Amino acid sequence: GALKSSWYGDCLPSRDFPMLIDLYLQDRLNLDDFVTETIGIGDIDEAFAKMQRGEVLRSVVVLDEAAAEDVAR
Repeated sequence: GALKSSWYGDCLPSRDFPMLIDLYLQDRLNLDDFVTETIGIGDIDEAFAKMQRGEVLRSVVVLDEAAAEDVAR
């Protein structure tokens, strides 16, 4: 099978998420290149400002701010 992008596509998390996780863990689905930065919950406003300025593609919120700092290093 193939992964294709879609606009308002069909997704069943109980069916699709395990498949996507497996593909990611097998290095067959590269998601890392789509993440520009990881941020803490307190950095959301600045992350939206960065997106509006075109400075980042994706900011991923990590609920534990210490973990976000560790991942960013």
